[in-house]
Amino acid sequence: MDGQAAKPLLVLLVAWASWPIFVGSLALEADRLHPVILLPGYGCSQLDAWLTGEFDPASAAPSCCGGVLEGKKGWFRLWNNRTALQEDPALVPCYAELLRLVYDPAAGDYRNVPGVETRVVGSAPRAASAPTTLLQSSISLRVLLFLFVRDNFSLVPFFTASFIPRSLFRNGCMGKLVQALEAVGYREGENLFGAPYDFRYAPAPPGQANKEFSCFLSRLTALVEHASERNGDMPVILVTHSLGGINADAFLRRSPLAWRTRYVKHFVMASTGAGGGVFLLRFGSTSPPSPPTDPLSFANTTRSFASAFSALPSPKVFGDAPLVVTRARNYSAHDIPEYLRACGFSGDEVARYVTRVLPVTLGFGAPAVPMTCVNGVGTPTPEALVYLDGDFGADPDEVVYGDGDGGVNIASMLALDVLIGADPVQDYFKSRLFRNTSHGGVISDGFALERLVSEVLEANRAII
Repeated sequence: MDGQAAKPLLVLLVAWASWPIFVGSLALEADRLHPVILLPGYGCSQLDAWLTGEFDPASAAPSCCGGVLEGKKGWFRLWNNRTALQEDPALVPCYAELLRLVYDPAAGDYRNVPGVETRVVGSAPRAASAPTTLLQSSISLRVLLFLFVRDNFSLVPFFTASFIPRSLFRNGCMGKLVQALEAVGYREGENLFGAPYDFRYAPAPPGQANKEFSCFLSRLTALVEHASERNGDMPVILVTHSLGGINADAFLRRSPLAWRTRYVKHFVMASTGAGGGVFLLRFGSTSPPSPPTDPLSFANTTRSFASAFSALPSPKVFGDAPLVVTRARNYSAHDIPEYLRACGFSGDEVARYVTRVLPVTLGFGAPAVPMTCVNGVGTPTPEALVYLDGDFGADPDEVVYGDGDGGVNIASMLALDVLIGADPVQDYFKSRLFRNTSHGGVISDGFALERLVSEVLEANRAII
């Protein structure tokens, strides 16, 4: 696309039938394709664990007492390990406790529970110049903070890969997107890579301790440089989904501008708004379903994550609009600290939201590389939660729905035009909204998927 295109450019696709897409006709020669790096949404990357001599289940993970971890020597799959959990349901609460994070006040940072070491499966060694194999995590989760669809709390599964085994394409995560990119000439490990990350962690403001996320940024930097060098020094195209977009924005904004200009051709961000989503304010009961089938159904586990507050509604976007309504008072995005206290979060947890999360939320903005945002609209999306008696551990008495993708509100999507598109440092910006498309549908539904791939191909051709 011509680099002189107006900014911001907002395109709303009104009728599928009026936008026939012939991806095959858009394909480029393989040696002309800029390398693509995929960053997935929440819960897609797999995690391994290792129990050290410091591990004391009686104190660190009481549900792991009684031999449920018998035979677990060396590294074992902690997340997502559906086979093991189906074979031994007793592992579910134990794995939930092993997934917990604790905040170390002395270090000013999050870490695993004592005696537990973790690693991201498929993540390249920190000093390595090339990625290692990453397997697909095919996930079907319930009762969580992220990415629920309306009020049934079923989560959309997502996926990333550095080397992507063909046999693992079929279900979940970004598998359909990988297939669609291969159909236009991309090849795993050659010009198609993935950047797995530990979804429990989140960016903190510069200057604050943030060891795990900082390591992820270093690995992503190395992967970008490797992908570029492997493909004739062409700059890369970053393609993200959901939480991956928040992480990629932080990555780009913290990278030197000269490095971005050299190594990043385009940033295609799917299913990510500029201000989070109202549905994430529905924290629900701290008791998991009985019997629990998913380690992340334990609210005390997910509440411990550094990423638990990463996509809460931003005051910049939602302002004073009532997002949670009770008889006694209403809560806006400005009132989230008070709301968190009312939901049972400790004073220290609320303070960390204010000092670690909110500055990053308010700082979300222009990455200063060419950028295309792709979002779905036309799906009922929670706009306000009504708890008449203020019982935030119960289901809402009413959910007020508006427009969006089922998770991200349209206000959050439209704010991209202001917070990114209107920023003077952002030379090229485009926003596309796909009608009648859900949060996960952007990377899986036929029409939306074709449009997303066409945006990647257009980014390949663009001279900006």
